[in-house]
Amino acid sequence: MKKIKILISIYNDWESVFKLLENIDLQILDLNVEASVLIINDGSTESRSEISLNLNNLKSVQIINMKENRGHARCYAAGLKYINDKENFDYVIPMDGDGEDRPEELKLLIDKTNDHSEKVITADRVKRSEGFFFKFCYLVHKYLTFIFTGKSIKFGNYTCLPKSAVSQMIKEPATWSSFSGSLSKITSERTSISSIRGPRYFGPSKMSFFNLLRHSLSIIAVFKTTALIRSMIFLVVYIFLVLQYISLITLIPVVLIVIMIFSIFALSGRENMTELNNSLENINNIENLK
Repeated sequence: MKKIKILISIYNDWESVFKLLENIDLQILDLNVEASVLIINDGSTESRSEISLNLNNLKSVQIINMKENRGHARCYAAGLKYINDKENFDYVIPMDGDGEDRPEELKLLIDKTNDHSEKVITADRVKRSEGFFFKFCYLVHKYLTFIFTGKSIKFGNYTCLPKSAVSQMIKEPATWSSFSGSLSKITSERTSISSIRGPRYFGPSKMSFFNLLRHSLSIIAVFKTTALIRSMIFLVVYIFLVLQYISLITLIPVVLIVIMIFSIFALSGRENMTELNNSLENINNIENLK
């Protein structure tokens, strides 16, 4: 029987994660797997209410309470390291704790392992639930990532990782900064399922325009050498084409590219193998909900 570890990052969104747990429990009812949930509490400042969970199918549910808030990507990095070092598992499925990663798609991910047992399986977004502006910004993010890195990254954290991939992820410094960027870097062959981004269970989305911009640049930063080379080629060709029409307006793309280059090299400084190796020192305590 496959041992599945579902890894969830949470920060001040307890109502959503408790609903997610109940939905996960329902979705794995007919799956022949041993599924457990590991919740990384990223230093939440809001206390959670006492709640009685009726979970019949999950083997266990643990909450790892971190001492300090270190951000979404680093939560997943620490969670992967904890599972790799401390747990017996076959696959890890990271997913957001707010309902946007739909538990209804767990069966698709797990079933896919029957034919692709050693491959990373990604949940590629084919439809999103946000408004027009966010969808447009996300589309721009995907095209920019492809243009400057050569990588088509249609997935986020929601994936199914075999043990071999988890072992590689925790040895890659980029995992400390960008989950999807790191996964794209270490895996050349992946398979996928089609995924619909669900609506949040409670409250508004926490992905602001600024956070999306930093997320996009963090992915590009994983491939900073490729991005630098492509940026230089673009600048040389662009300047050659507009040289005789030079003006403040025609210089805007040049300024934006230069700002992007400096930004991705600054963000690449977040990649830190030492902090990843020491990430479990940030654990305050571990609670067993089941």
